[in-house]
Amino acid sequence: MNLDTLLVGLAGILTAAAPVVIATIGETITERAGIVNLSVNGSIILSAMAGFVVAVSSHSLVLGFLAGAVVGAVVALIVAFSSITLKVSQVAVGFVLTLMTRDMAYFLGDPFMSVSGPIVPALPIPGLEKIPILGTLFFNQDITVYLSFLTIILAYVYIFKTRSGLVLQGIGERPAAAFVRGANVNLMRYVYTMIGGALVGLAGPIYSLNVKAGWKGTISGLDGIGWIVLAITIFGGWNPLRAALGAYLFAFLQWLGLVIQPSLPNVPSQVLQVAPFPLMILTLLLVNIGNAEWVEQTLARLPEETRRTAARVLRAMRTSPPASLGVPFDNE
Repeated sequence: MNLDTLLVGLAGILTAAAPVVIATIGETITERAGIVNLSVNGSIILSAMAGFVVAVSSHSLVLGFLAGAVVGAVVALIVAFSSITLKVSQVAVGFVLTLMTRDMAYFLGDPFMSVSGPIVPALPIPGLEKIPILGTLFFNQDITVYLSFLTIILAYVYIFKTRSGLVLQGIGERPAAAFVRGANVNLMRYVYTMIGGALVGLAGPIYSLNVKAGWKGTISGLDGIGWIVLAITIFGGWNPLRAALGAYLFAFLQWLGLVIQPSLPNVPSQVLQVAPFPLMILTLLLVNIGNAEWVEQTLARLPEETRRTAARVLRAMRTSPPASLGVPFDNE
């Protein structure tokens, strides 16, 4: 594999990761506010269908993306209303919604199966795209990839570097303390859940109008992406930078499966296509394994230097969810 081929492959990883990055950051924002939105998988599929249908019908990519974001926000609003106002289990509502929205997408999108539609065009940045290596990787992409880069930066700065971001962290960690300081916890949870849902919904049209252009129903290859988004949110420790790293790792594993397929002719192609999913789940287990008591006991038996190194690695990987994630709050 020569350098040019490698660079094109790596640039493709950034493209394939864009919807996962945006959806994961959306779920990160939602969970930072204390709400678990398990409808992500179905929301992505439904928004992919809706975005494609609207783009085909209106001949407008912008309206297609807007439709996807609206679908995601509406689904998230149902989760928020059920959990915040009705006090229904977030897990139960989210799980039912993800099944319902998935099946709704397949049913409503059937007339548009295999219909040709608009595709997001490449948008090289003049001058910058000619920079060796970096130009091919980062500046010869399309608008959705640039949007994913911008989302990572804005989300990180907002959550960790602004006063509003500190309030967001507060309503997910200690909502009672945030309420005492003047925050309308439940209203803010509504807002952030819908913002996160809109980002999740935006990921759908990025697939159907770019990464996996078109709508092919059950063979679109989108079923399961939402569960990976939820796993990467945990892998990322509810941090946009780590979440983006997890999304790029997932896209890299998918690309790697395509690269090594010719070298493994006896292995069914379906195995390598599905492999990134269990590998990401395994990675998630490794991230959280440091919290287990038996791990601490095993480390204690190791030589001192080895124990310290292993402990540092596990400590760096360890994640903790927002303290009040999934816990209802009553404004009093």
